[in-house]
Amino acid sequence: MDFSIQNLNHDAHIHLMGICGVGMSSLAGMLKERGYTVTGSDQHTYPPISTFLERRSIPVQRGYSPSNLHPVPDLVVVGNVITRDNPEARELLRLDIPYFSMPQALKGFAMEGKRSVVIAGTHGKTTVTALVSWILEVAGMQPSFMIGGIAKNFTSNFKLGNGSYFVIEGDEYDTAFFDKGPKFLHYDPQVATITSIEFDHGDIYKGIDEIKASFRRLIDIIPPTGLLCANIDDPTVADTVTHARCPSVTYAISKQANLSVGDMSVDGTRTRLTIVKENRKYLSITTDLYGNHNISNILGAISIADHLKIQPEAIAEALAAFKGVKRRLESIGNFNDTVVIDDFAHHPSAVRETTKAVKDHYKGRRLIAVFEPRSNSSRRNIFQNAYVSPFKDADLVILAEPPMMEKIPPKERFSSMRLAADLNELGIDAHYYPNNDALIDCLVSLVEPGDVILIMSNGAFDNIQQRLLKRLSQRTSS
Repeated sequence: MDFSIQNLNHDAHIHLMGICGVGMSSLAGMLKERGYTVTGSDQHTYPPISTFLERRSIPVQRGYSPSNLHPVPDLVVVGNVITRDNPEARELLRLDIPYFSMPQALKGFAMEGKRSVVIAGTHGKTTVTALVSWILEVAGMQPSFMIGGIAKNFTSNFKLGNGSYFVIEGDEYDTAFFDKGPKFLHYDPQVATITSIEFDHGDIYKGIDEIKASFRRLIDIIPPTGLLCANIDDPTVADTVTHARCPSVTYAISKQANLSVGDMSVDGTRTRLTIVKENRKYLSITTDLYGNHNISNILGAISIADHLKIQPEAIAEALAAFKGVKRRLESIGNFNDTVVIDDFAHHPSAVRETTKAVKDHYKGRRLIAVFEPRSNSSRRNIFQNAYVSPFKDADLVILAEPPMMEKIPPKERFSSMRLAADLNELGIDAHYYPNNDALIDCLVSLVEPGDVILIMSNGAFDNIQQRLLKRLSQRTSS
């Protein structure tokens, strides 16, 4: 499309289709901050993104309609949830309005002239992006960033800083209906981290080989003056990065690597770690993060910070003050010693690591795992059997009916009912509810003081989190 951002007036109207995606909402905030008139539309709006947009006075139309493009905006940014046959997309093409994908817009409006630090991988991207951004902030480097969640230290998922670095979460999912390549290829990485590589996004990838090929394309565009940081605890990452032409640094918990973990202990609610660099003690840190997946995330962030010449003392200070990311092992309530935790886990590996981390952290307590299979992959039966073992650390499992199943061909659909039956056969107490109101009623009736409730979903989950907190609060009051 023959269109230049330089042609836009400073107060131009930019409309974002699919604005409530984490990347799109970040972009909306950046555009608003730059003075543009910003509007958006989305089918699903829920906290924390909906409140994030409300606080910035960015109006959002619920649902997609041709009327959302009238009056006609100067530019439209199309999120990757938008299909070509979406009614708003059809109107966009009919009107011949200039349009960009989210990565195109982000690169043009926010990343120009910056050195990009791209955090990629199946798991851990959001936390590592938030960690690196916060370390740079504490070190006085005034970073810009885009994070796939609300970073608590910033109370935001984006920032436009005056420094030279832009830290961005690089997603391997496709870019838009008019660009089926991975998003992360648009970001020209100077430094990149690969946290993990597993099969996911079964709606666009046929298998692990296609996913590995996408990550190899990312590695290939890192310049010889750049750096690749790789988590070699993950064997697929270790295999995929072997052909890298750029310099590389490895990190691992259980293997020999450039960065690794020495002593590790838990002191109350905090984790104490010794980080080892090239077989020598590098620094000692204390953090609120817990679980092996988060220790790996910390190593990934430190590998970047060390490359950027940040002093170990500043890294330790930042990690000690890091508050985490919303919906990443976020403790959202405690009623009569019943702890409620909200997490974004949806892939089988993420469910396994998250439940294990919570069980280990809250030793001796009953763990109730509540799970909504919502992602494009988890609503498909490709993971039907793979979800059984990840719940082995839970004492009680509550399963929801996957939403939007009408979009999945009948032969490909995941069955929560079957998963519940498989778990019960293994001796794990599991319950399936096709109705979320009944699910909450059952959950409230089963909860006892001392329980830990872990809610896992990568979507709104019918606002179960806040509805449960209200019910538990009412029960405690009565």
